[in-house]
Amino acid sequence: MLKESVDALSIRRGGIYVDATFGGGGHSREILSRLGPDGRLIALDKDEEALANAPEDERLTLVHGDFRFVHHFVRYHGGRTVDGILADLGVSSHQFDTEERGFSFRFENAPLDMRMNPRARVCAADIVNSYSGEDLERIFRLYGEVEGSRRVAELVVAARERSPLRTTEDLGRALAPVLPKFLEHKYLAKIYQALRIEVNGEMTSLEGFMKGAIRSLGQGARLAVITYHSLEDRIVKNAIRDACQAGLLERVTRKPVLPAEEEIASNTRARSAKLRVAERR
Repeated sequence: MLKESVDALSIRRGGIYVDATFGGGGHSREILSRLGPDGRLIALDKDEEALANAPEDERLTLVHGDFRFVHHFVRYHGGRTVDGILADLGVSSHQFDTEERGFSFRFENAPLDMRMNPRARVCAADIVNSYSGEDLERIFRLYGEVEGSRRVAELVVAARERSPLRTTEDLGRALAPVLPKFLEHKYLAKIYQALRIEVNGEMTSLEGFMKGAIRSLGQGARLAVITYHSLEDRIVKNAIRDACQAGLLERVTRKPVLPAEEEIASNTRARSAKLRVAERR
């Protein structure tokens, strides 16, 4: 939904914009292509590897940091307010497709890492090997909506008592008794989502981002956010609703914009995407 989300910002050629999730840089490049020589773009990402692929452009300011602090970054790099903020909450293809980052169970012997910021202290292996059974059940249930989350937690605890779980293969072997036949990948995806959210504090970061982004918008500026699962979409929807009720925002999209069939056909990861857009009153 690259074009739809950037279109939603209604780019002003001399404006200041924020790409809060640089990732592969596609949104940033599209915004830069629409800015004039006096326009500016501030791009944020937790992952230094992502920022290393940024284009050389004097209008672009790169910031290695968590987007939950977007308001601080805006004040430091851009002034009090900006003309638009975009966030694509999907995990980047680079992270999913790099075996040593441990985001995907597609790789049989990848480390259980999942840190978006490789400098962060806690990785997925730390969680599965140190959390109590009750805490594991909680994150599987809340962040992955995993059916039978208590049983999953029990299997993890039992397996780590025999040997620490360090790789995707270790975790897959521990969970084998509960993986539904022909739906193994769908079930594992929920478990990996739950672990990734916990490792990176994604829900807390998103709540902080929404508050900071709304504070950072100037008059008539727009906020565009692409979500990929119900937990983050609920946070975005509720934050926009509350800001509208407070007279701070006005919805541009009454219902979320969904990806076109052509995009889903070419990129299956887009099938669950939802774009929500609001404008500062």
